[in-house]
Amino acid sequence: MKANWFEKNWVYFLLLFSVISAVIALHTSEFLYKSGSAGIGILIILMLNFRKSKQPNDTWLIMGAFLFSIAGDWFMSNKQGDSMMFSKGIALFFLAHLGYLGFALLNGKIKWRFTLSILIAYLLFFFLLLVPSIDDQILRYAALVYLLISCLTFGTSVGIKGDTVFKWAFIFGIFLIVFSDTIIALAEFLKYSKLDFMILPTYYLAHISITYALIRRSNSEAT
Repeated sequence: MKANWFEKNWVYFLLLFSVISAVIALHTSEFLYKSGSAGIGILIILMLNFRKSKQPNDTWLIMGAFLFSIAGDWFMSNKQGDSMMFSKGIALFFLAHLGYLGFALLNGKIKWRFTLSILIAYLLFFFLLLVPSIDDQILRYAALVYLLISCLTFGTSVGIKGDTVFKWAFIFGIFLIVFSDTIIALAEFLKYSKLDFMILPTYYLAHISITYALIRRSNSEAT
């Protein structure tokens, strides 16, 4: 009995390392720790895949999303006021969203009413608040495209099917990414910095939540 319990739940101990890495990252500038929540998530998903006789194809989209997130975070961490570095970071995070979106579409369908509601709210936010504050035209277009994919990903995540815990852990992860990005937009373009302390915790927790969702699904399928 104990052996069966450990065989099913050992992966949660690995997830603890992702949490520890995130906590350390909040107190250091070392990029190794900053990439830990996504990097360990990739390792966990790989281990989940290889313990199965038939590997699920959709999880590779999440691993790709985590890889692009790590790369995007590197550009953001080293931008030092360079708008092109910021734009490249946005482009890489856009690719990460494509991974999340693809995974959600393979496991459900887009909730159009919810998506349109979120999209309208964010378009108002973009045109009324952000556009007047963004002088760089390329950066403005990049922000708009990223906003569109973020809303689409969030709306599709709400339509995901499966185990209740898996579903809501994934939705929560995507919500945290959108929330973190919104705070970044406020800080970068509107110079509103009172919520900056929430950017990294929500970003790291998003990776942890999405990884947990896949662990949950894998364990549910194994029973």
